[in-house]
Amino acid sequence: MGETQDGALAAPFGSFAQMIGSNAAALGDQIALRDDTGELSWAALGDRVERLAARLVADGLERGQSVAILGYSSIPYALVFLAAVRAGGVAAPLTTSASAAQLAGMARDSGAAHIFIDRSKLAELGEDSFPGMRRIVLDEELDAWMAPAGTQAPACDPQPGDPFNIIYSSGTTGTPKGIVHSHQMRWRQFAATAASWRENGLPARTLASTPLYSNTTMVVFLPALLAGGTVRVMRKFDVLRWLEWAQDDRTTVTMLVPVQYRRLMQEPRFDEFDLSALQLKYCTSAPFPADLKREVLARMPGALIEIYSMTEGGVVCLLEAHKFPDKLHTVGRPAPGSELRVLDDDDRPVAAGEAGNLIGRSQTMMAGYKNQPDKTREGYWTDPETGETWQRMGDIGRVDADGFVELVGRAKDMIISGGFNIFPVDLEDELAKEPDVVEAAVIGMPSERWGETPVGFVTLTPQARGCEAIREAVNARLGKTQRLAQLHAIDEMPRSHIGKLLKIDLREEAARRGAPD
Repeated sequence: MGETQDGALAAPFGSFAQMIGSNAAALGDQIALRDDTGELSWAALGDRVERLAARLVADGLERGQSVAILGYSSIPYALVFLAAVRAGGVAAPLTTSASAAQLAGMARDSGAAHIFIDRSKLAELGEDSFPGMRRIVLDEELDAWMAPAGTQAPACDPQPGDPFNIIYSSGTTGTPKGIVHSHQMRWRQFAATAASWRENGLPARTLASTPLYSNTTMVVFLPALLAGGTVRVMRKFDVLRWLEWAQDDRTTVTMLVPVQYRRLMQEPRFDEFDLSALQLKYCTSAPFPADLKREVLARMPGALIEIYSMTEGGVVCLLEAHKFPDKLHTVGRPAPGSELRVLDDDDRPVAAGEAGNLIGRSQTMMAGYKNQPDKTREGYWTDPETGETWQRMGDIGRVDADGFVELVGRAKDMIISGGFNIFPVDLEDELAKEPDVVEAAVIGMPSERWGETPVGFVTLTPQARGCEAIREAVNARLGKTQRLAQLHAIDEMPRSHIGKLLKIDLREEAARRGAPD
């Protein structure tokens, strides 16, 4: 890439497809994509994206129409995602962990006429799944389905407001909400990232260890392609395989969720691998405990940046953990172009330093939920004085004197016991101080006496004391209204595919074990 591409990345708006096409022409035999089974050059990527886009258009894809993708992360998956955008359509990756009913609902909601699906997923769901849709098996039929070699797709210049992708939220019941991102929003996010990597001389060799249906993964997928780099996508996260590839590929940038960092830190062979090429590590999607950040900083090379935001948008906070070792308990400060406010339950500003409901806005806000205008409006807060729209973040937090944001908990997870507000994170932090505790989570359970009462779950070290001894030690340090009614040991915390703690599963487990008095 040269000055022309650098200038394009610096522009306030541009076309992903045009940038990727330019990179393909300029970079030729350099590697663009790697997966579990092989690799693809930039020239081959450019050719296949054009041929897939051409076939989609010939097969009736309309401008702004979705293309559904369902499967594990792979080179074919990445090609279809890019081709959907190149054709003027909308990439709609579906969540592999969703139920059959949810997947059917997402496919209908997206408005897609085409679904690209792994053979293994099709076998799981059955041949009669997704009736009425044109079905292409990703790992068997893609080469034969695409247009002949050398075919170019019709020109399609995206407009800023055109939809780029739909990311479906990880709902636990019903059809997850489809979060629509525009071309402008994605360009603002990732062209700037790609430009900053290039300005700092950072070779973009990225390792994507989370699924391509996740917004998390886009942080190392799309900027690397804009920058003319190389992306490796993993079918499924495996600690030793991640270490081998990070070493062999000389990976410079990665994105990992907290549970993946923890598993790396727990791997006995971790120190055997050469990770010296790593220059930049990101983390997002779930709470990142301060002690884990501290261990990652000590044992892994390169900068560590935690990103706090939502797939929907709102405020974006960044914590440059390597620069602020005394702020590891926070998620950093609002990034340039982001704004944050803290409101009470009546939507009034709280006093400085007090905890309240976080709202935010930035240049990277969603266009809305697909087909759900009422849900879209529910997530917004409108400033009564200016009419400006802000996103409700769903978190309770406070801002310290230096402007760093500390999360106290999810608004829906706050426990109200005997009329007192209890923030689970405060109890989780106390549990984490116990040497026997590896990981802790606290939920509220119904109580006849108190309305709700805190119940804890922990994963423990092999030689741990019993839960009752740990509970007594922690309760001795807590206020009377905060004390844990029960503490249960479990082998592993329930998590989604991108590492989000599933507290609904913990509530079900607590109910099975017997409600507290």
